[in-house]
Amino acid sequence: MAMTRTRTVTADRRGPMDHLAKLLRLVQFADSALPVGAFSFSNGLESAIQQGVVHDAETLKAMVLSATRQAATLDGVALIVAHRAAQMSDLCTIVAADQASYQRKLGEEMRLMTVRMGRKLGELGEHVVKTPLLADWMEKVRSGATPGTFPIGLAIITSDLGIEVNEAFAVHQYGVAAMMLGAALRLMRISFLETQAILLEVNGTVEDMYEQVRAGTLSDMRNFSPVTDILAAVHVKAHVRMFMN
Repeated sequence: MAMTRTRTVTADRRGPMDHLAKLLRLVQFADSALPVGAFSFSNGLESAIQQGVVHDAETLKAMVLSATRQAATLDGVALIVAHRAAQMSDLCTIVAADQASYQRKLGEEMRLMTVRMGRKLGELGEHVVKTPLLADWMEKVRSGATPGTFPIGLAIITSDLGIEVNEAFAVHQYGVAAMMLGAALRLMRISFLETQAILLEVNGTVEDMYEQVRAGTLSDMRNFSPVTDILAAVHVKAHVRMFMN
């Protein structure tokens, strides 16, 4: 009888520990300190500030919300498709999602951002995850057969770690907002209190955004954001730049 109780307690403890380990994996890959070079990019914010489009907390919040919506309908869809393909070890669909994500970015700097961060994430994943699917994808990235974008790398790694597709989507969305708000602290007169308030509000939209795109296919990916594209084009030839985009 005593032995049975001991086994029951051990099993009860093991379940919550598995959940906590999964939660920490989510935190690890959502962390702005993840060494993939996100600090080098502003996702168009630098140009928006230089051109006066963003000039205070309200306009910053509006741009971050716009950027996360755009991310959801473009890279978010690619991530969802790639994550589900990774569950079936379907490398062909993963490569198709990777190419679609890259090709639908109009700006040179946006393409630079996604492949720089994607390849760094892939290298990191090879060190800490070490799965055949990730290795196969990275082999294609290194050979030039596929670009190696960030959302696709994130999809493969999170799938391999047992993170659900909706959670992987949330990690990606959080990363977009956190990148821009971190850049804002270096680019404009705003406090960390204001940026954290914006981040909390933006995070509250992720469920609705996921519901809007969860059933999307690669042909549903869209990237209509003309102001952002114009600002990105202006940034390429800007005389003074702190960030790569």
